[in-house]
Amino acid sequence: MSQTADNVKPCYPLFQQPEYQELLARKKASMEDPAADAKVKEIFDWTTSEEYQEINFARKALTIDPAKACQPLGAVLCALGFEKTLPYVHGSQGCVAYFRTYFNRHFKEPVMTVSDSMTEDSAVFGGQQNMKDGLENANALYKPEIIAVSTTCMAEVIGDDLNAFIGNAKKEGHIPVDMPTPFAHTPSFVGSHTNGWDGMFEGFARTFTLNDMEGKEVGSSGKLNLVPGFETYLGNYRVLKRMMADMGVEASLLSDPSEVLDTPADGKYRMYEGGTTQAEIKEAPNAIDSLLLQPWALTKTKKFVQTTWKQPATAIDYPMGLAATDRFLMTVSELTGKEIPESLALERGRLVDMMQDSHTWLHGKKFAIYGDPDFVMGLARFLLELGAEPSIILCQNGNKRFAKALQSVLDASPFGAQCEIHIGKDLWHLRSLLFTNKPDFVIGNSYGKFLQRDTLAKGKEFEVPLIRLGFPIFDRHHLHRQTTLGYEGAMQVLTTLVNSVLEKLDAETMEIGVTDYNFDLVR
Repeated sequence: MSQTADNVKPCYPLFQQPEYQELLARKKASMEDPAADAKVKEIFDWTTSEEYQEINFARKALTIDPAKACQPLGAVLCALGFEKTLPYVHGSQGCVAYFRTYFNRHFKEPVMTVSDSMTEDSAVFGGQQNMKDGLENANALYKPEIIAVSTTCMAEVIGDDLNAFIGNAKKEGHIPVDMPTPFAHTPSFVGSHTNGWDGMFEGFARTFTLNDMEGKEVGSSGKLNLVPGFETYLGNYRVLKRMMADMGVEASLLSDPSEVLDTPADGKYRMYEGGTTQAEIKEAPNAIDSLLLQPWALTKTKKFVQTTWKQPATAIDYPMGLAATDRFLMTVSELTGKEIPESLALERGRLVDMMQDSHTWLHGKKFAIYGDPDFVMGLARFLLELGAEPSIILCQNGNKRFAKALQSVLDASPFGAQCEIHIGKDLWHLRSLLFTNKPDFVIGNSYGKFLQRDTLAKGKEFEVPLIRLGFPIFDRHHLHRQTTLGYEGAMQVLTTLVNSVLEKLDAETMEIGVTDYNFDLVR
């Protein structure tokens, strides 16, 4: 065998060895009953046609490769952003394993989340006993100061009442009566991860402020609240804090997991690291205002901020790109009376200089993008600023109001004139569109690599390269530490975009004496 202790091969070269190729060929011939290669090619080619696209877009009852995750995943991320908080999922153990591995693979960090492991008997008799035992064990083993409870499909289908279950667990002494236990009902079969984050944040706000509003006065603390929403770029938390510090603005980042998801390797394991403190969330109603950085994803939060905290929740755009960052900083300045400092003006100037340097390479390039509503809205705005052309925008967890708002953004620029918007559609829909309305690039998470592979399978001229931006990123390292917001984030996104264009140009002009007339060092 070719796999020996002296010559260990990883899976790709290992399975290319003759003995493995022979083994796989025998298995295919004797067990798989494969169709003829010509038939496979015929079906593949048909799935790239406009005829198939019409059939594909007519389906109603099936999702293939969704461009979203489920609600409790978002609830877990929100809970991780609060100090000494243990996310607790009322549901099956397998669901929680999915949430943990999803975050493990993206952040390359251990992620603490517990489950009360509901099984078949819980589905019949209810999960109250699981809740009592689970809360008691979680508190005894992990000693959190907050336990944040969300649900999965099983608990929601049978109608478990979290408020009652948690109350009964406290009455019977399974956890202390005064232990904060925010909760959110997060059914996986509706909504998405952004809704789960929103619901859990409302749960935190309700737990710590709903019955403690006496004496609270908007603006009395002189601070500003920033609510990030489902945000997985850890650099974004840091750049927001830096911009506020540069302006001299006291701001509370309400849910900040940037430390617990990026702990150092120094010999010390940190189950709980950093995060928004209880004092900060309790004081939040005294802030001047709460700015919701992902307004399309934070509908419950907005309602709570406006009705309970009595703050305006001043409308802002996701601060990605030049103009959106300008508007964000000017809004902060107007609310706080603080001037935008020269340091941020210089940073803005550097971004404008970078945009001038790169616009000739990005101008007219067509991009398909997919992801969450605020992310694709922000990215579309920035592409238009760069002179690039969004040609396909797919947002499975968007709604009609979002699509209308996005269309108005596209209509404001000549570069958005030919863009198609698709809400409620999945990545198999996007696959059809990449064949029938080929862009130059597709921007999205790691699942887009299968779209690139399929387009390449039809021929090199059909390939649509993937630019990895969004969540999750499983097949590249350390991208989650980058920044996409503010002027700094725009610089990083711009660098990623233009260098992807130049990399593709190099790949297309590398054949000696045939295409290499433009294989030069001037880019």
